[in-house]
Amino acid sequence: MFSKSKINDPSAKPDAAAAEKPAAPINKPAAEFKPAAPKAKPPASVLSSDLHVTGNLKTTGDIQVEGRVDGDIRAHLLTIGEGATVKGEIIADDVVVNGHVIGRVRGLKVRLTSTAQVEGDIIHKTIAIESGAHFEGSVQRQDDPLNPGAAKKPAAAPAAKE
Repeated sequence: MFSKSKINDPSAKPDAAAAEKPAAPINKPAAEFKPAAPKAKPPASVLSSDLHVTGNLKTTGDIQVEGRVDGDIRAHLLTIGEGATVKGEIIADDVVVNGHVIGRVRGLKVRLTSTAQVEGDIIHKTIAIESGAHFEGSVQRQDDPLNPGAAKKPAAAPAAKE
């Protein structure tokens, strides 16, 4: 049932004892590989109400403007706060206007809330204008409003056969 250990046996050869031991794995992983969790979406960058920015802003993320921006803004989601003013062109996938915009707005989804004041053209794929919003300008629907060169082209007349 039990056997005598060969470690203390003087007749055992040292090489034989080592040969009987299983070899330790060379590349033993400390833990099994697990893929990293997808990165959480960073919160929106907020331009506070006491901030006045002169210049263009460009990001692939989200921006919330509470102050004043004199320049163009390009973002994924742009929210203009109730006390905010933007003078320049806005290009974003999603635009929510609660404050004042002077300039063109281009967006896949554009929403003017009841406190919005927009002076300029809106080029959109979908639009929502709440009751009470103030808007002066033209509205144009486009399938790709984010691309300035993608203006609607009139349908070509069929070629006349001779």
